[in-house]
Amino acid sequence: MEPGDTITITLGDRSGGSPGYRLQTFSESCLEFLVLVDACATGVFLPIAAKGVEVLPAPIDRWVLTAPTLRRPGEAFSIGIRAEDHWGNATGFHPTRLRLRASGPVENLPTEVDFAEGRRAMRIGNLSIGAEGTTHLELLSEDGAVLAQSNPVLVRQGDHAAYWGDLHGQSGETVGINTIREYFEFARDVAFLDVTSHQANDFQITNGFWSEINAVSAEFDVPGQFTAFPGYEWSGNTPLGGDHNVFFRNEGEQIHRSSHALLADRSDLATDAHTINDLFAALQGRDCVLYAHVGGRPVDISRGEDARLRTAVEVHSDWGTFEWILTDAFKLNYRVGVVCNSDVHKGAPGAAYPGASEFGAASGLTCFLAKELARDGIFRAMRERHHFGTTGCRAHIDVAIHLGTQGEVFPEDPRVSDLPPKPATLARMGDIARTGAREVQVDIDLHAHAPIERIDVFCRDQRVETFRPYAALDLGQRIRVLWEGAEYRGRGRTTRWHGSLSTSRATIERFQAINAWNLERPVRQGDAKTIDFDTVTTGNFGGVDLWLNDTLDGELIIDTGLVQAQMRLSDIGMDDRIFDAGGLERRIRVFRLPEALDRCEMRCSTMIPVASDGQDLPIWIRTTTEDGHRIWTSPVYIIPSG
Repeated sequence: MEPGDTITITLGDRSGGSPGYRLQTFSESCLEFLVLVDACATGVFLPIAAKGVEVLPAPIDRWVLTAPTLRRPGEAFSIGIRAEDHWGNATGFHPTRLRLRASGPVENLPTEVDFAEGRRAMRIGNLSIGAEGTTHLELLSEDGAVLAQSNPVLVRQGDHAAYWGDLHGQSGETVGINTIREYFEFARDVAFLDVTSHQANDFQITNGFWSEINAVSAEFDVPGQFTAFPGYEWSGNTPLGGDHNVFFRNEGEQIHRSSHALLADRSDLATDAHTINDLFAALQGRDCVLYAHVGGRPVDISRGEDARLRTAVEVHSDWGTFEWILTDAFKLNYRVGVVCNSDVHKGAPGAAYPGASEFGAASGLTCFLAKELARDGIFRAMRERHHFGTTGCRAHIDVAIHLGTQGEVFPEDPRVSDLPPKPATLARMGDIARTGAREVQVDIDLHAHAPIERIDVFCRDQRVETFRPYAALDLGQRIRVLWEGAEYRGRGRTTRWHGSLSTSRATIERFQAINAWNLERPVRQGDAKTIDFDTVTTGNFGGVDLWLNDTLDGELIIDTGLVQAQMRLSDIGMDDRIFDAGGLERRIRVFRLPEALDRCEMRCSTMIPVASDGQDLPIWIRTTTEDGHRIWTSPVYIIPSG
């Protein structure tokens, strides 16, 4: 080229037959188009220019109304309103006047609010409820149409409230989009989280960016309003221990990377911790907590253990659902809690959707049961495992286990602490307790955001009881077909479910897809007797509800690349019909439901025997809601006396 010459590049112009330029399905503040040149003909290309454009969300498709799930009488709280497009991006293109309505008295709740042009979300604060009870809020259009309903708001006297967090994601400084500041702003102001942390892959964190992570975390951390922890993702390969999230209580800590693989500055190479046991050793005496993560380098918790540091396993994220990591822990006799996060790379902690990608799940959330919204309160909840995880919904669940007159609860894991236990008749979620009773009563109190499909009670890795809010006599013409599981534990775990469901005689009056996240892979009705689908799972589940006409004559035929089966419709009942598909917990489940579910609250109890073999008895609960969400409680670890 000569001075003054120009090159013009046109992107997306289809006038000459080009297919155009396919944009991403997530919004971004600055999508860069880089120009790289091999100026010296050496095969080394260097960037000389970058042009950034903003990727905007689509118009409003739905509204989200978020409220706290547990507060004490008279305690101040806020609610959040967010507009989302059809891909789940926060959006706000049209000024709108909205109305608010509550099922009970809410102090300072306005009846109308203005959602301004260009605003993605808004917070309404200084609210409170004076009396104990459960309140639901509704968001309405100006003409009175219901646009969204909130999760239940429970008001109870007690020593703790519920605070919601997504503690796992990263921004454009490493492998993500937008800046770390935008990341924290989205978590606080758009997703309405109470708690978050930034978790970049360690082998990409420069010393300068580590200083920025600490500085921005300190800036956003405001006791009583928003809690932010400095941290990072230790990203060792699976044989070295696999991915772990590291959360520091305070700024200024030394980062111990798994490697400097993508870093030019090797001046602090000696600080690296190459294996999980090296990391445990380096963090001794430090004020921090670790979570085990199943991501691109799936964790192998058998490679090392430190109960002082690793307090929980992540059973759900954008990568999928991984109950096996919890049951692995039981087999190794570990005592860990359950968390769910996102590992979002799209700048949307707390409200991330997979979009048109091979990710098969929406982001998870963790609910911390803490005395206060501050680092001390949240860290104590983390260390005591007083938390539960969800696939993104906000619900409230209490678990109480009656220990009898000979019960006691340990303030810390007795394997690593000499602190004596305290006498107690009840153990709560996450506790390590001891009892001389031959059996314990388990009480479950669930307040869900949507109708409940079932509550499963587990001991170790065995389901011991299932509670449903309906009986066999309530079943109708509604058939639920679910596909779930993964290929294996590694990065390429995605399973494609491509096929059809059909009936031989009955006709399909209507259907509803479940967890079909990719709009380009819809579940469609082919004709009056056929549903076609092309979806993916990554350890989680998807599926479809079929409402049939007034007959259960004939058969249901399943035809996929993994499962071919047929069964008489009249043989489908309340219990799951399971068709194994190999892989990792990969299968299809079929069962029948009532025409409609309407119970969002359940209280149930069961008795569980305590063996005298001296082994831990982990008791945990998994709830499934009608809309496809799941909720997992941290186990209560029962130790038989003696």
